[in-house]
Amino acid sequence: MAASRKTRQRSAVERLLNDSTEFLSAQHIHHRLIHEGTSIGLATVYRNLTALADAHLVDVIHNQDGEALYRRCQHQESPHYHLICRSCGMTRDVADEAVETQLERLFAEHGFAEAEHSADLFGLCTSCADSDDS
Repeated sequence: MAASRKTRQRSAVERLLNDSTEFLSAQHIHHRLIHEGTSIGLATVYRNLTALADAHLVDVIHNQDGEALYRRCQHQESPHYHLICRSCGMTRDVADEAVETQLERLFAEHGFAEAEHSADLFGLCTSCADSDDS
């Protein structure tokens, strides 16, 4: 996909993502931009998020309902994984060379070339697990 030109709307989406540390839905981004006075359509938000994801400038995860959530890449190592608390949504980025080695072995063992993968791992963070125990 060819790189899209930088527009006022693209700059607004990027600024909002740069100012946030949490994963946000396209609808949430759209709502926040409209609330601050930026004239932008929801389809334009989606189009810009897709272009940013294609350029590996944002991370995309899917919540348990399958909704795509976006956040500016905070982990420079690639590939990396997201540990996501299924209760509060807190997310940690992790890279693990041992996992990468195992996956490369698995792909080769089954005759796959140019293999790619992504993984979002769900569990309970310490705070939520502790509150469930009470």
